Amino acid sequence: MLSLALYFLAAAPALAQGDGIYRITPLRPVAELRALALQAMPPAETGNFRPSDLVDLAALDPTIRLDIKYATAHNFLSTPVYTEARALLQRPAAEAAVRAHRRLREHGFGLVVHDAYRPWFVTWVFWEATPKDKRDYVADPAKGSRHNRGCAVDVTLYDLDTGLTVEMPSLYDEMTERAWPNYTGGAPEARRLRDLLRAAMEAEGFTVYEHEWWHFDHRDWRHYRIVNVPVEKFR
Repeated sequence: MLSLALYFLAAAPALAQGDGIYRITPLRPVAELRALALQAMPPAETGNFRPSDLVDLAALDPTIRLDIKYATAHNFLSTPVYTEARALLQRPAAEAAVRAHRRLREHGFGLVVHDAYRPWFVTWVFWEATPKDKRDYVADPAKGSRHNRGCAVDVTLYDLDTGLTVEMPSLYDEMTERAWPNYTGGAPEARRLRDLLRAAMEAEGFTVYEHEWWHFDHRDWRHYRIVNVPVEKFR
């Protein structure tokens, strides 16, 4: 388990992409925002929802790779926001992701998961840390994220032969038009792999987010409430 002290790592002073990570300068220190987020309350919701049934994706299929960026400093805020590197999804979404992974294996690729269930307080931190002109790439905590419902997953591909993560048209969490799933620039092979990923996920009931090729929402997301429990609390 990562030490809670890691939450207090200083954020990067400026945008940097040389290490393959897209970074921003947070509007306020992440440690300060996290303390405030833990005091905030998710939006109230009414209606009939299914009971939450978050399951560990890696336990369903250990050949799905985990590269949980937010459990490390290798993310757009340059500091950990999770204390454990786990990928949890509501059971229907998790089972659909496993089917997509197995579908991709027929093409020589497998899934790499960067994020799945995300506690609501982390969404609050992301929103408050991100400049207003880049907020199309983070969810509004007043509405909640589909990650908060355990029905969104951030994924890319790895090559079964080499074991290497493939090149895509943009970096993960990149806040530019290169991240759009319909972006027509960049290398043709990168676009082909992006589209292969999208086709496999959509075949299993996911929809890609309009600004992020890696972000997929499961069709059942409306059936689950926003959850605000830290990842490490689930066993």
